Amino acid sequence: MSMKSGSDWALALLRTLPRVNLGNLPREPYPKAPKRGHGQHGGKLHRGPQKGSFQRMSYPRLGWEPDNMPWYVRVPMENYYKNHHLKRQYPPLSLGNLQLLIDTNRLNVDEPIDVTAICNTKLFTVKPSERHYGFHLTADGIDTFKAKVNIEVQWVSEPVIAAVEKNGGTITVGYYDLHSLWAARNPMEWFRGGKPIPKRWIPPEDAIEFYTDPKNRGYLADPEKIAAERLVLSQKYGYELAKIEDDPKRDLLLKRKDPRQIFYDLEPGWVVNLRDKCILKPKDEALLQYYNN
Repeated sequence: MSMKSGSDWALALLRTLPRVNLGNLPREPYPKAPKRGHGQHGGKLHRGPQKGSFQRMSYPRLGWEPDNMPWYVRVPMENYYKNHHLKRQYPPLSLGNLQLLIDTNRLNVDEPIDVTAICNTKLFTVKPSERHYGFHLTADGIDTFKAKVNIEVQWVSEPVIAAVEKNGGTITVGYYDLHSLWAARNPMEWFRGGKPIPKRWIPPEDAIEFYTDPKNRGYLADPEKIAAERLVLSQKYGYELAKIEDDPKRDLLLKRKDPRQIFYDLEPGWVVNLRDKCILKPKDEALLQYYNN
């Protein structure tokens, strides 16, 4: 059969092609998604460089360097910072500031000075939440310190001990755990909560030697050894040691706390009722045994 026209060629081609179905139909062209514009003129670079992470707003973390090894990995580890967040902190209190507090009548030299009295000045405080374990009495202002006091701090050096005892005073270094410091730093808030006075825990293993050493005037040291060390220190620094037994303020200078005691004249386990102005004392044998041991 001869094909004389183009229509004959088209019909012949249709006879050889497969039937139309969904499998051989081309996809319908969809419209492209609009670009997210930026500002007046549009665009997709977000005002950043042409290529890279800044174009896609995926900025690197702080401290990152475009190298195979960042700087915080190249620097060798220093063991000095190991467990640094677990170390006990002692906010400083200088002898000059202590003398200033006494001169401005914020501290009474006729009463023993401890962490509660210092926090009551509202100028110095401890924060147990930041692992503050008390005050460190420093030697700044040692030449102007002239007060005779009975003071208890949590950390001290030998020159400071000599400066306090040279004026006829006494100093004790006592340990407070964090739970006890919450009560000691603000007694009124503790009493308003209706909570019993906690007992102080003994120092941890790495601090027991410091608080039992008579040279440091530790509160767990033997009083007879402390008296001997007072004489040795006076001979070392060349001052005449005052006799506490003949001092008119003998009772004040020799007043001490029990190792489990937080406040003077208040025992652990007592509940101070501010509203009724009375003290509730435990009578149960289990409680008495707990607070007395």
